[in-house]
Amino acid sequence: MTKIIGLTGGIGSGKSTVASYIASKGIPVYIADEEAKKIMELPEVISEVQQLFDEDVLLENNQLNRTKIAEIVFKNPQKLQELNAVIHPKVKLHFINWLKQYEDFPFVVKEVAILFETGGDASCDKIILVTAPEEVRIQRVMQRDKTNSINVKNRIKNQLSDKEKKAKSDFVIENIDMNNTMKQVDKVLKILNENGL
Repeated sequence: MTKIIGLTGGIGSGKSTVASYIASKGIPVYIADEEAKKIMELPEVISEVQQLFDEDVLLENNQLNRTKIAEIVFKNPQKLQELNAVIHPKVKLHFINWLKQYEDFPFVVKEVAILFETGGDASCDKIILVTAPEEVRIQRVMQRDKTNSINVKNRIKNQLSDKEKKAKSDFVIENIDMNNTMKQVDKVLKILNENGL
């Protein structure tokens, strides 16, 4: 039975960089956020999501305006829950089908930004948490998303604190210096391989 290794971390922690590095080692990596974006482009999902909002959240091409949706849901936890209730079951089903292709692998990695918040940790055999100091994370996201620190802090507030996540994780990778991060990842992968996980 293929084991599932959860990979998570707060916004700007660098979990996507870690996921890419793990994938470069030939280990199958499932990026839940990317798959969620693709699912949100399906016509039936677009209409389901639009029904959650009082205002129009569609772009001119009838695709969802994800920037506008993000602004609404990050200020409104109830709406965020409703949106997650539409998207997460579809991502879960997609992952189950994806997993079938990799049954010969000892383990796969599932990268999920809000793994604990959605209860996804329950289906993981081990969990890797990527962390970085909050001020570093804020800087990274401001540069990446061309946004301000207030927006980033609001998004951080919607996620569990690193302290809470650390208590629930099997491995913690401090992602400040890239070379050091890769060494930490190699060490974790070695332990997983040696333990038949």
